[in-house]
Amino acid sequence: MDAPVESAHRGPVARRIVSGAGWSIENVVCDLGPNDRPSDERFNRTTIAAVLAGTFECGTRSKKALLYPGSFLLGNAGSHFECGHDHVGGDHCVAFHFDTALFEEIASSAAGSAGFRFAPPMLPSSSNFAWAAVESALTAEGKSCTAAEELAISLADRVVRTLSGHNERPLRPLPRERRRLLRALHYIAEHSEEPLTLDDLSSVACMSKFHFLRCFRAVIGVTPHQFLLALRLRRAAVKLRTTSAPIAAIAFDTVSAIFRPSMSAFARSSA
Repeated sequence: MDAPVESAHRGPVARRIVSGAGWSIENVVCDLGPNDRPSDERFNRTTIAAVLAGTFECGTRSKKALLYPGSFLLGNAGSHFECGHDHVGGDHCVAFHFDTALFEEIASSAAGSAGFRFAPPMLPSSSNFAWAAVESALTAEGKSCTAAEELAISLADRVVRTLSGHNERPLRPLPRERRRLLRALHYIAEHSEEPLTLDDLSSVACMSKFHFLRCFRAVIGVTPHQFLLALRLRRAAVKLRTTSAPIAAIAFDTVSAIFRPSMSAFARSSA
């Protein structure tokens, strides 16, 4: 019997973790090493990739940067880049991709211009962004779609804000925006046991999801996902005190409601 033939493919392999309207998150593993030619690739969408492991050089022929764990690879939609591993083989990244419309809205607020583009191909590691690398790793284990989307949008906002140096005045939602947030809060309360996404809630509030997320945090003090999680836990506590239902049943229902979206996303990404 002939020995099995190993795959000749070498280079980055991406696996979709979770996605939504205008964004997606991928787990990217590359097995190239010092003896391989640099890979020529293209950013199909605006990309911010958190490097979790490995070191490599990436950029254009005229402008390259050394990427390492904790740093971020930055790419503009449509731009070409080259990656090489001159010293050690392999790397692992979690890549956040954004459609043009969503990224332009984020940039309009974070940089003061919808036409903002990344100039350097990387953002160095810093204490301000240590949370993002950690959250990226957690996302790879299968967080809920809403939590992942909030993470992706918040990461893009902070990266663009850091690079642009734009200082925006604190957001003060208008009375009509507060009324729309109240409508969304009522919707969350009435549908708290269902999987809810930013698209669902921003549609109820008649806002774009980026503006909805910013207004929600400014007024409520937490993200929609954090608010929903706290609501579910409070309702579980009330059931424990006021009903004779078994503790195990209440715990199971609560945990199922919290993790059902993430398990669905994990199942889709593993298919």
